[in-house]
Amino acid sequence: MNKEKSKLQKRTRRQLKIRAKISGTAKCPRLSVFKSNTGMYLQLIDDTIGKTLVSAHSREVKLGKNSNKENMGRKVSIGFELGKIIAERAKNKKIAKIVFDRGGHRYHGRVKSAADGARAGGLEF
Repeated sequence: MNKEKSKLQKRTRRQLKIRAKISGTAKCPRLSVFKSNTGMYLQLIDDTIGKTLVSAHSREVKLGKNSNKENMGRKVSIGFELGKIIAERAKNKKIAKIVFDRGGHRYHGRVKSAADGARAGGLEF
């Protein structure tokens, strides 16, 4: 079997296992993470009605010279800033508590920095 195909199948299996256990509501939506090689999307989703409440994309992030931390890479620092953006938008919609859905990805790197940024922005997991 193709290595990339089996890698995708394993991630899909993990994703389905996670989604079977967690679900977002209007009061406590699900923070969904999608990442590709070039970008990253974060969405707050209400699964009871199947609607996206808030979303953000990595193209919206503007990095200045001071925002990049010493030990963080460019993509990781973009993930952190993206988490802060989604937290700010959630606060505008009066959302304070969420459920984190890592989308089958390992909890490190960009996924972890996005979660840390959302926590720094004031969201509770």
